[in-house]
Amino acid sequence: MTRIPKAGRVKTRLIPALGAEGAAKLHAALLANTLRLAERHSSQRSDVDVDVRFTGQNSESSDAGHCSKAVWLEQHEGDLGERMHGAISTAIDEGAQAVTVIGTDCPQLSTETLDRTWNLLEQHDVVLGPADDGGYYLLAVKQPDARLFERVTWGTGQVLGQTLDRCRELGKSVGLLPPLSDIDVAENLIVCRRIGSGFEGCLPEVHPGLLSVVIPTLNEAAQLAATVRPLLSEPECEIIIADGGSTDGTTELARELGCRVVKANRGRGKQLNAGAALARGESLLFLHADTQLPASFRSEMQSILDTGAIAGAFRFRIDQPGWPLRCIEFGTNLRTRLLQLPYGDQGLFLRSRDFFRIGGFRNWPIMEDFEFCRRLKTAGRIAIATSTALTSGRRWKRLGAVTTTLTNQACVAMYCCGVSPERISRLYTGNRVVRDTAATETSVPGAGVSFQDS
Repeated sequence: MTRIPKAGRVKTRLIPALGAEGAAKLHAALLANTLRLAERHSSQRSDVDVDVRFTGQNSESSDAGHCSKAVWLEQHEGDLGERMHGAISTAIDEGAQAVTVIGTDCPQLSTETLDRTWNLLEQHDVVLGPADDGGYYLLAVKQPDARLFERVTWGTGQVLGQTLDRCRELGKSVGLLPPLSDIDVAENLIVCRRIGSGFEGCLPEVHPGLLSVVIPTLNEAAQLAATVRPLLSEPECEIIIADGGSTDGTTELARELGCRVVKANRGRGKQLNAGAALARGESLLFLHADTQLPASFRSEMQSILDTGAIAGAFRFRIDQPGWPLRCIEFGTNLRTRLLQLPYGDQGLFLRSRDFFRIGGFRNWPIMEDFEFCRRLKTAGRIAIATSTALTSGRRWKRLGAVTTTLTNQACVAMYCCGVSPERISRLYTGNRVVRDTAATETSVPGAGVSFQDS
C-alpha cells in the first residue's frame, strides 16, 4: 500500500523538516527499499506474489522504484481501512490463501519478519506488526473481514489498540510481531540514518571534523543567547535548535544568532532525535538551553573520544549559591564517575555513527536520557571531562533542592522497578510535582514533568 512519490502529497508531516521535495525524495527511497524487500521475499518463496496497491499519479510515469515480480494496481476508494479491505478481498477472490499488507514506511522490515508472519498466520486469524507510534506496520489475514477495520481512528496513535479491540470483539486470535518504527515524523529519521544504504541523498551527509550541537527548546528566548553565543565562533561547528513549538520568539532569535532550526514534536527525546537526524556532524553534542559549556570543551571532547571512550560529558555545576546545591553537585559528579550515568545537564557527546548505531534516544515522555546512558555504557566507556558545564539553578530555586532531588530519585526508582515511562509521567503530571514550560527541562509534551540532575 503506497502513494506514488509527488512533492507536497507524500510524507507531509516531514515537510517542515525536509521540505516538500526532500520529503518526496525520502518517500521514493522508502518505496524503493520496500520493493527490493518484496522482490527478495518472493524470490525466496515461490508461493508468494506481490501486488503494489498505489494511489496518486500513474505508476508507469513515475520514478516509483522497480520490482519485476510486482503487479501494480490502483487502490480502492474510501478510507485506509476500506482500501486495505478492498486489496485483501481482491487478492482472496483471485486465489490467494492468505494476504499480508504492508506499507512503505518501515525500512526495518525484513524477509525474516515476513517469513515469521506466514508462520504465525498458520496459528492465528490475524497477525499484526506493532509500530512505535501506536499504529501497525503489517497486517496479515487468511480471510477478508470488513468489520476488522470498523471504528478505527486512522492516522492516530490509537490504531493498534483499536484494532486489537476489534479482534477481541470478533473472537479472532492475534499473533504479534516485534515492534518496529514507521518513518512519519522527524524523530523517526534516525532509523534511516542508522540503515544508511538506500537513503543517500535523502538525508544529510556526515562532514568529517564537523561538530553538531543539538539544543532542544521550548520558550527559551531568555536563556538561549547566553548558551549559544560562545559557540558561534567555534570553527567547524553547527548549532541545531530542535524546537518543540515555542511562542516566545525562540526560533526567530535562534535564526538571528545563526543557528539552524528544526521543527520537532514536543518532548525532549523526540526533539533530540529530530535534531540529530538532520545533523551533518561527525560528532554530536547534546546540550540544554540553560547550560553553558567550558571554554576548553572542544579540545576535551576530542581528547576523550580519542582515548576510545564511546561517549563523554562534563562535570556538573549549578550557578546558584548554597550548601544544598553544592551537595547536589557532589552527588551528581560522584554518580557520573562511578556509575557512568551523566544524564541531565552535563553536555553528553559522542560520535554520530555511534549514536545512530545504538539507536538514539527513546521517544518517551520521560526517562529517555537515563535509559540512553544505560544503553550507551553497555557499548563502551563513558568518560567525564575535568572541566565543568554550568547550568541554571532556576529549577532548584523555584522548587527547592529537597523537592527536586526527591522527585528525580522517585522517577529513577519507579523506572528501575519496571514502571513504564508513560505511567511515571502521568503520576507526576497528575500530582503536579513539577510544572514548567521549558523543553530543556521537560520530557512530557504539554505537561512540564521534569527530570533533573540530583
